[in-house]
Amino acid sequence: MWVKLKILWIRFLRAFTLKILYPFLMLLGAFIKSKKESFQDFIINLNNKLVKKLGIKTSKLLIMLPHCLQIDKCDIRITNDINNCKRCGRCNVKDLITVAEECNLKLYVATGGSIARKLVKDIRPDAIVAVACQRDLSSGIADSHPLPVIGVHNERPFGPCYNTKVSVEKVQEAIRAFIQ
Repeated sequence: MWVKLKILWIRFLRAFTLKILYPFLMLLGAFIKSKKESFQDFIINLNNKLVKKLGIKTSKLLIMLPHCLQIDKCDIRITNDINNCKRCGRCNVKDLITVAEECNLKLYVATGGSIARKLVKDIRPDAIVAVACQRDLSSGIADSHPLPVIGVHNERPFGPCYNTKVSVEKVQEAIRAFIQ
C-alpha cells in the first residue's frame, strides 16, 4: 500500500515538474536569459532523481546520442547506422558502442528532436538514456513524458553542436539505474 502511494507520488511530482514547472521556468528563462541553462539543468537533475526513485528495471532500454558527439573530421556517417563507426577512438562513439554491446542495448544517433521522437515511436522502449545538450535534453524529457528518461548532458568544449563529448561513466551510471 505505502509503496504504491510512494510510486504514485513520485509520478505526480515528475508530471508536475515536466508539465507545469518546466514550461514556467522556460518562460522565466525567456526574460532572464543568463539563467535559462541553469533552469534546464535543474529540470534534468530533478527528473533524473525522480526516475531513479521509481526503481524501473528493464532490458528494453534505448540509448540515444546526438550526432555532434561524432568528430567533425570523420569521413564515416553514423547517423543512419551507428555500426558504420570504424571505432578509431577519436570521439566517444567507440566507447559508447562498446558499453551498449556489453549490456546488449539499442544505441541510436538522433540528428534532432523529430528523429528522436520517431525513434521512440518506432522502437517503443520501456525507458531511455539520452545524451544531449541541456536545451534538447530538457525538452526531449518533457516531450517523452510519461516514458522514463534519464538525461546525461554533453560537454561542449568547442561550442554547441560541434565535437561534443560525454562522460562514458555517467552514461554507464544511467544505464545501471535501469538494467537488472
